Order: sequence, then C-alpha cells, then structure tokens
Amino acid sequence: MAKKKVVRRRKKVQPASVGLAATDTKTTPSGELQALAEQVEQDGGAVLAAYRDPFGGKDVLLVALPIDRIDPTPYQRDPSDPHVKRLMAVIEKIGQFLDPVIAIHEHDRYWTPNGNHRLQALKRLGVRSVVALLLPDPQVAFKILALNTEKAHNLREKSLETIRMARELARAGKAAESDFAFEFEQAPYLTLGLAYEQRPRLGGGAYHPLLRRIDDFLDEPLARALEERQSRASKLLAIDDRVAAIVNRLKARGFTSPYLKPFVVARINPIRFSKATSFDVDQVLDKMLASAGKFNVDKIKHEEIARTGGAAEEEG
Repeated sequence: MAKKKVVRRRKKVQPASVGLAATDTKTTPSGELQALAEQVEQDGGAVLAAYRDPFGGKDVLLVALPIDRIDPTPYQRDPSDPHVKRLMAVIEKIGQFLDPVIAIHEHDRYWTPNGNHRLQALKRLGVRSVVALLLPDPQVAFKILALNTEKAHNLREKSLETIRMARELARAGKAAESDFAFEFEQAPYLTLGLAYEQRPRLGGGAYHPLLRRIDDFLDEPLARALEERQSRASKLLAIDDRVAAIVNRLKARGFTSPYLKPFVVARINPIRFSKATSFDVDQVLDKMLASAGKFNVDKIKHEEIARTGGAAEEEG
C-alpha cells in the first residue's frame, strides 16, 4: 500500500550561516584518511591535498590517480559516445582538465560514481592520470543518481542504474528497500528497470506517471523486494504487449499520432480520475491488463487522440 507523500517546505537560513568557515576546512590526514592517503601512494598516485568539506565537514582527499586504476562503478549506465567526444573537444580546446571526478577505493581499484564521461574522454585523449576527489566512504558509490551532473539521465538509464544498484545492495546486506529511498530516488525506477532489462525498447515514459502514483518503496529486505519488483515488471510487460497490439490496430485504422501509446495507456488507467492517494499496486495493474483485453478500437475517434497532449517518449 502506497504511503501518503508529505511535502515539507525548506526552512529559511541566514546567509553564510551553514557549515565551516574557510579557515576551518584545513585538515591533516590521520586515521582512516591517512590510511587512504598511503594507499594512493602505494598505487602509484599522488595526494595533492586534504580538506574538510565546507558543507558537511567530512574529510576529502584531492588526488591524482593513474588513469588505468580508475573505473566507473559496475552498475551505472554506459557512456554516451557523442558526449564523450564533446568533452574531448572541450578539454583539447582549453588545454586543461578542470573538473575532478569523484572516486572511492573499492576492491583494490578506484571507482567513480560521478565522472565516467570525463574519465572516458581522458582515456581516449591518451592522458596518463586523472585528478579526483577521493572520499573515504564507499557508500557514495550508490549515490549515482543524486551525484550525476555531467549529463542528465533519461528514464531508461535511471531505471537500469537503479535496479543494478539494488542487486548489488541486496548482496551486501539485509536492509529494507525503503532504507535506500535516497539512493534510488523513485520506487518506479526499480520496477521499470527490470522491465527495461527484458524489453530494452519499452516505452516506459507512458507508464511512469501511473507508477509514480501507485508504486512506493517496500519495507521488505532488498532480496525479497526484488522478487516483488519482478512480479510487477512482468505484469507491466503483459500490459505493454496488449497496448502494443491495440496501437497496431489503431494504426491499421489510419491513426498516425505519435501519442497513440500514451492515449491507450491513459484510457485503460483505472485510477485516471481518482483523487485517492493510496492504491494497491497489483490490483491497479490487474485492472489495466483486463481493460486492455477489452479495448474496442472501433469506438475511438480521431479528435479524441488529437486532444491527447504530452511529451514524446524520452529514451535516448
């Protein structure tokens, strides 16, 4: 059962009242940070500086790492070739690399949860080392969606990254899915991620608004939650099969609108006009499947589809 979402207003703060003063950001590596600094040197890197983050006061190392020792986290999206080429052109034109990647030390390697496009651009340019902000906390690797600022994720990329993270976290412990609400951002990404894995060309954008209303994080251990997610994804794909068949029948009748799929999904949505805030996910999906099975294309008029608004599916 979905929980009612509470919108909290951000409290106003006085200017320059949060975090550390500039002079307080200085630090000398010790303990865990010193051990990490020594590891960098052993791995052929160089520690350039150490400081305390001015917002949260957490320790950070500014390092230079051999480029062949740093990799993207294994569960993030594949890099965009056009974006990598654009970065290469900018770096060459400026003649400097001015945007350090974020990195953690993991499994005798260095992983970057934020900076893979920059990393790939530097590798193609033949650069020997990369400057990174090295963080002692390995859990930062699961903050991919929140950290990413270099190229916006589309729905498919977000969903696939989220389900890959969920599997990795499920192997690492028995925490509940709901404990990772920040890392996952939206519960629908998990359901859609499993669906995209089985159907890469799925038009998930047509179902995302509905899932945002009905699909919330589960208070189940991740491994068990993944089983429930798979069940939901299977139902979604069964609905998509019927929706695709309906769209084909509409096309056969001469309908050519790019919004045919969103139109059909909206028509079979059993909660389209509901003002309720909580729904049974399985019940809604089962009703959609049944409605799709009874859809009568002969009753659809051109003007009804013409009134359909919305953006085209973003799959990128």
